[in-house]
Amino acid sequence: MVVFLRSLKACLICSFLIVTFLFAGCATIDVKKPKSVVVKGFNELKKSQVNSLISKLSAQDNGDMSWDNLREGINSNIKYLSRKPAEGIAAKYGNMEISWDMLLRTNLELLEILPKLDESPELLEEKFAWYALSPRTLLTGYYEPYLEASLTPDPAYPYPLYGVPEDLKIIDLGDFHYRWKGQQLIYRVEEDGAVPYHDRKAIDFEGALENKGLEVAWVRDLVDVFILQIQGSGRLILPDGSVKHILYAGKNGLKYVSLGKVLIDRGLMSKEGMSMQGIRAFLKSNPDLIEELLVTNPSYVFFRVDDVGPFGSMNAPLTPMSSVAVDSQVLPLGSLAVLKTKLPVLDDKNKKSFVKMVMAQDRGGAIKGTRVDLFCGSGDDAEFLAGHLKSWSHIYLPISRDYFEQKKRMELDKIVQ
Repeated sequence: MVVFLRSLKACLICSFLIVTFLFAGCATIDVKKPKSVVVKGFNELKKSQVNSLISKLSAQDNGDMSWDNLREGINSNIKYLSRKPAEGIAAKYGNMEISWDMLLRTNLELLEILPKLDESPELLEEKFAWYALSPRTLLTGYYEPYLEASLTPDPAYPYPLYGVPEDLKIIDLGDFHYRWKGQQLIYRVEEDGAVPYHDRKAIDFEGALENKGLEVAWVRDLVDVFILQIQGSGRLILPDGSVKHILYAGKNGLKYVSLGKVLIDRGLMSKEGMSMQGIRAFLKSNPDLIEELLVTNPSYVFFRVDDVGPFGSMNAPLTPMSSVAVDSQVLPLGSLAVLKTKLPVLDDKNKKSFVKMVMAQDRGGAIKGTRVDLFCGSGDDAEFLAGHLKSWSHIYLPISRDYFEQKKRMELDKIVQ
């Protein structure tokens, strides 16, 4: 009986295997392809990739582009980086730690060979190791808008630009806990304690800062005030024809909300037609919606007037089409990089290639992650470019080979000792 049961069990198992084999070819197995994973960080380029990049950089026609045009900006980088602790970590992004000394040596190396690069671009491969930033970059633009303005009260210029209020307080949260390093709390004090600073609605539409002597200038159009705050700096055209720079001085610390996104989300403008010029035209055609729409962005910027400018977050002059605003946790201020992208062209559906060395010299409230904001300068061309620029781009970071060699020597000396 036991033998019979064992034989029956064996037959059943055999039958199951035969059926499975026969019908296996008829079965459809749904195997999902794994999603490609984008690794954040910096990937070193091969020599052939570097040579290709340098070739494109050398062949690029950027108007009167000369390597020597970067001299002033590089000197500003060096001045800024020289004040930083050499071994301090400027940023840690993905697989790379970027030290202040790494950036300083790279700037010094480029400054030294700058006069030779127009004739000998191959020095860029000889002197630097190159790294591609991943994921790719969303490139946008900003510019210096012109505003008709007065430095004294005038009924023709009803909208004020405010300086930093005295009751605006700032605390460095890193002083309280290392996890909050680099973060600030901006606030004001009322009877019950600390509260967020006044938002756009309170300042522009409820008079929160009126009659406090904070006005640094007055302009004709409230929308101009809003756009100036997005750009961060501009130029005031005064009644006598003279020009003053209006420069960023501080902010209220509240979250920046994109008006373009609000207009798209509400179905008031299409994503395809979105631009700064389009936003301005929409608000001009719908003045009854101006207050309702502007207050969706509670962030507010304060200014100062100067005879020179504009300045970036390093407190150094910005260079049109060479200075960029960055997230300094990814690309630290003072970094050099090659930007490879395509730029919109006025009255042309096609875009033109743009490959150029740029300098990370500014920050922006909306600039997070690998996104980069190109300073386009001032004037009509700059306004067009900044208003329409939204391109997926690539950033390549050069690092001095001499820096790496010195690090190896220092490590070897430690072993020998």
